[in-house]
Amino acid sequence: MTQPLMPQATAVWLVENTGLTFDQISEFCGLHPLEVQAIADEEVAIGMQGLDPIVNGQLSKEEIVRCEADPEARLQIAKSDIPQPVARPKGPRYTPLSKRQDKPDAIAWLLRHHPELTDAQIGRLIGTTKPTINAVRDRTHKNTPNMRPRSPIELGLASRKDMAAAIAKAIKAGRQPAPPPEPDPTPEPLPGEYPPLGGEPSY
Repeated sequence: MTQPLMPQATAVWLVENTGLTFDQISEFCGLHPLEVQAIADEEVAIGMQGLDPIVNGQLSKEEIVRCEADPEARLQIAKSDIPQPVARPKGPRYTPLSKRQDKPDAIAWLLRHHPELTDAQIGRLIGTTKPTINAVRDRTHKNTPNMRPRSPIELGLASRKDMAAAIAKAIKAGRQPAPPPEPDPTPEPLPGEYPPLGGEPSY
């Protein structure tokens, strides 16, 4: 069911101005019954101005009276000619201008540390394009001399949750994650020892 605008403020008004049950109000507003009870007990939404759903055309007085008379009845939101907000289609996310210069660094980091990610996944993750990814990969990007691979999480270009989901999806599709770096074969000298210089010792 379509929820009213500003559900919590609408719940405040219904609690203060009607005899509807908590269940009726919670179902209409899309809130938990305990949250509505907390509003009634002034534990949450303290000082919030109630929003009259009759004035904004979301409920009629007759509908409220009908449900007040029958606790089992449920409020039906009134049809409105006001256009509802449309969900933003999926696509490259907006990146503030101040952070766009950091995208090549993030791409370089992902290419180095997570080769299992496809170009499409990298593009969706940090909001970039395939030509930019290819330019970073081929080192033909105009900023290549100044590029410093950094995590997109550190740069604020992607969330930890989104990155983990993308990596998990790539591995599930059969792409292998990057192998861990090999340890340095040269052993560290013990305290008091000098590292070997090579060749036979001379006496």
